[in-house]
Amino acid sequence: MKLLFLNGPNLNMLGIREPDIYGRQTYAALEDYIRGFCGEMGIDCEIFQSNHEGVLVEAIQNAYGKMDGIVINPAAYTHTSVAILDALKAVSLPAVEVHLSDVSQRESFRQISYAGMACVKTYAGYGFKGYRLAAEYLKEHIGK
Repeated sequence: MKLLFLNGPNLNMLGIREPDIYGRQTYAALEDYIRGFCGEMGIDCEIFQSNHEGVLVEAIQNAYGKMDGIVINPAAYTHTSVAILDALKAVSLPAVEVHLSDVSQRESFRQISYAGMACVKTYAGYGFKGYRLAAEYLKEHIGK
């Protein structure tokens, strides 16, 4: 199984940006965590982060025919990007949305998720563990 782990804007600033919300671990630590559990689970993973919407759309499009599923943390684009929604719908790969914080308990503008409309499941508020939960879900979901 091959999964794309796609991370949106400002996730490269983990450990620096609002650590009381997003934690004190770095983006490099997140990448190590993902590689570690994927290795344990026998999943081939590709991890990608960009602050640019079009680059994220292209990464989703490039997953078509190469990946079995997508774990996506669209970050701020969650609440604004119809382009990411449309890309996820276009490739028709099972996708799981992940958020480090519990966006349902945050500002009102964070209550809508365009990307989530194309995802089979969402994990929010689990920190790094949300990525593992998403991979476990996809492994079971795709295996059916």
